Amino acid sequence: MESKNEISSYLSAISVFLLGLLFLAFPILITTITTDIFTIPKQFLLGAVVLILLSIFVIRMIIEGSVKLRRTFLDLPIILFSLMLFLSALFAVNRFDSIIAFVPILFAVFSFFVIVNIIRDNKSILPLILSLLLGGVILSTLSILSFFKIHLIPLIIAQSQIFTPIGSLLDQAVYLAILLPIALYFTRSSTANDPSGNNSVKSLIFITISIVILMGLLFNVYQIFNPPTPGQKLIILPYKIGLQTAFASISQDTNRFVQGFFFGSGFGTFATDFTRFKQAAFNQNQTLWNLTFVKSSSFILELLATTGFLGLLSFVFLIIRGGKVVIAGSNKFVNPFSISLVLAIAALIILPVGFTIQAIFFILLGLFAVVQSLIKADHKKFFDIELQIVALKKGLFNVEALSSTPSITPQHHLRHDTSKILPVIFAIIIFIIVGFLGFFSTSYLISDIKFQSALIAASKNKATETYQNQAQAISIFPYRENYYRIFSQTNLSLANSLASSQPKDASPSASDQQRIYRLIQQSINAARTSTTLSPQTSINWQNLSSIYRSLIGFGQNSESFAIATQQQALILDPNNPQQYILLGGIYYQLGRWENAQTQFQIAVNLKSDFANAHYNLGHALENKGDLDKALAQYEIVKGLVSTDQNSLKQITSEIEVIKSKIEGKVTAVIPEVPPLIAPPLNVSTPSAQLPPQNPPVEIPPPTTATESAQ
Repeated sequence: MESKNEISSYLSAISVFLLGLLFLAFPILITTITTDIFTIPKQFLLGAVVLILLSIFVIRMIIEGSVKLRRTFLDLPIILFSLMLFLSALFAVNRFDSIIAFVPILFAVFSFFVIVNIIRDNKSILPLILSLLLGGVILSTLSILSFFKIHLIPLIIAQSQIFTPIGSLLDQAVYLAILLPIALYFTRSSTANDPSGNNSVKSLIFITISIVILMGLLFNVYQIFNPPTPGQKLIILPYKIGLQTAFASISQDTNRFVQGFFFGSGFGTFATDFTRFKQAAFNQNQTLWNLTFVKSSSFILELLATTGFLGLLSFVFLIIRGGKVVIAGSNKFVNPFSISLVLAIAALIILPVGFTIQAIFFILLGLFAVVQSLIKADHKKFFDIELQIVALKKGLFNVEALSSTPSITPQHHLRHDTSKILPVIFAIIIFIIVGFLGFFSTSYLISDIKFQSALIAASKNKATETYQNQAQAISIFPYRENYYRIFSQTNLSLANSLASSQPKDASPSASDQQRIYRLIQQSINAARTSTTLSPQTSINWQNLSSIYRSLIGFGQNSESFAIATQQQALILDPNNPQQYILLGGIYYQLGRWENAQTQFQIAVNLKSDFANAHYNLGHALENKGDLDKALAQYEIVKGLVSTDQNSLKQITSEIEVIKSKIEGKVTAVIPEVPPLIAPPLNVSTPSAQLPPQNPPVEIPPPTTATESAQ
C-alpha cells in the first residue's frame, strides 16, 4: 500500500512539473521547422502535454484501484461547448478543415479537466502560477528588447521591432493584460501579509514580475497604435462586415439552412464564410478590399458564423456560469484569477483573438476552478465522483459523490466489494482516445515539417527535392487541402519546365513525353483532391481552373474545364472583382471578346476604381475593334495610376498607340513591358502555358461541386 502511494505521489509530481513546463513555454515557443512558426508549435506542445497527463492520470487510477473524477460548476457548459464545436465540424462542408481546427481546441478543453483533476492543494498550484507568470515575463522582456532593436532570437523573422513569439501584437497584448492582475494580486498579497518584512524576497520577486509585465504591455499597446511602418498597422475586419458575414452564414446558406443555422459553416472555416457572404460594398475599402480574412471581427462573431446559434449559445452559457462565480466572489477578491478571467472573456467577445488566447482561456478556467475549490470547500460545486462496479442486487454500477472536504467523505463506500476492473476499462477508453489523437496529431506535425522542408527547397530552386518532400508530406497526412493545391502547381511547373526545355521544332523523347503526361495528370488530380477536401474554398477551384487554363491547346476540353471551374470559384467568391478578371482572361485567351468584355465589365462595376479591371476591359474592347471605348477605359486607367510612375508610363505608351490606330496613322502592336518592371497593370494570362498537342491529350475532368458548395 505504501509503495502504491509513493508511485501515485511520484506521478502527481511529474504531472505538476509538466503543467509548469507547459505554462512556461506555451507563449514563447516558436520553431522554423513548421509551416507556421508561431501557432503549430504551441498547438503541438499543448496536445503533447495534455495527452501525457491524461495517460498519467489513468495510470494513477489503475494503481489506486478506483475511478475518481473531480466535479466542478464549469463541467457541463464546457462539455456542451465542446460538443457544439464538434458537431459543427462534423456537419461542415469543408469537414477536414474544420476537424483539423477543432482538435487543438479540444486539447485546450482537455487541459481544463486535466488541471482540475490533478491540482488538489496550494502546494501544487503555487509553482504553476509562478511558471505562468515567468512565461509572461520572458514574453514581455523579448517584446521590450525588440522595441529597442535588441534581438535575442537568431532568426531573420525575429529581427523586427514588432516581433512577438505569439505571432500577433494584439494577442500578445491580451496575454500580458490577462497575466498582469495575477501578478498584482500576489504582489499585494505578499506585501500586505508581511508587515515585518520577513518575506521581502518574495515581495521583490512579484513586484519585479508585475513591473516587467506592465512595461511589456505598455510597449505592446504603443506599437499597436504606432507601428514602425504604416504597412505593419493592425488590420481587423470591420464589425459591420463581421456582423453581416455571421448572420448571412446562418441564414443564407440555402442548400443547408438547418445545419447552417444551428451549427454554422464549421468551426475554423471563417475564411469561406467571408468570401461567400461579403457584400459588394466591401470593395470600396481601399485598404482591405483584396484581403481574405481568416478571423472575424471578434471571436464571438466568428463562433456565430462557424458554429451557428447552438455554438454561440453554448459559449454564452459557459461565460455566464463562470461569470456568476466571479461576481459572487468579487467583493472578497480571494481568487487571483477572477479579474484575468473577466479580461479573457472580454477579449473573446470584443477582439479577433487567435489560438493562444483561446487556449489560455480554458487554462484560466481550470486554475480558477481549482483555486475556488480551495478557497471554499463547497461540496455542492466541487466534489469527486467515484465510479464503481459493485456486487449489488439492484445493479452493477454505482456512483458515489465524495466531498472535497475529507471530514464529510462518506464511509459506507468502503464496505463495498469494489471491482478493480472499472479503472482498467476506463484506462483502455482513455488510452484509445490518447492513441487516436496522438497518432493523427503526430502525423500532422511530421507532415507539416516535411512540407516546410519542401518550401525551403523550393526557395532554393531545388525542384526534385521540393517535389519529393511535398509528395511525402501528403502521404503522411493526406487531409490538408492546401498541400494538394501547392503540390498541383509544383507538378504543373515541372511539366512546363520539361516541355519548355525541349529544342525548338523538336518532339520530346518518349520518356520525356511520358514524364510530362504523368506530371500533368498528378497536377490535375492533386488540384481535384483539394476541391474534394474543401469544396467551399474558392481558391481551390480557382487553382484547378488555372491548371486547366495552362493546358488549353494541350489537353482535350481544357478550355471548357477551365471555364467551369472558374465559374465555381466565382460562385463561392461572388463579389470579388479579381474572380471576374480571371474568368474574363480565359475568354480573352480563347479570343471570345464579347464574353471577356462582359466579365471585365462586371469587375469594373464591382470596383469602379480598380485600374486593372478597366485595363483588361480596354484590351477586350480594343481586340473587338471598339477603339474609342477602349481609349476611354485607358484614360480612366491613366487617372487611377497617376501616382505610380511605372504603370503611368506603361498606360501612356498604350494610349499613344491606340490614338495612332484611331487616327489611322499606323497599325501597331502594343509594346511589351520589360519583365523586370512587373507593373500591376496586366491582361489576365495563365500562370504557365504548355505547348499545344495535336491531337490534344486526354485529361481528367473536374470534380462536380456538391450542392452545399454552390
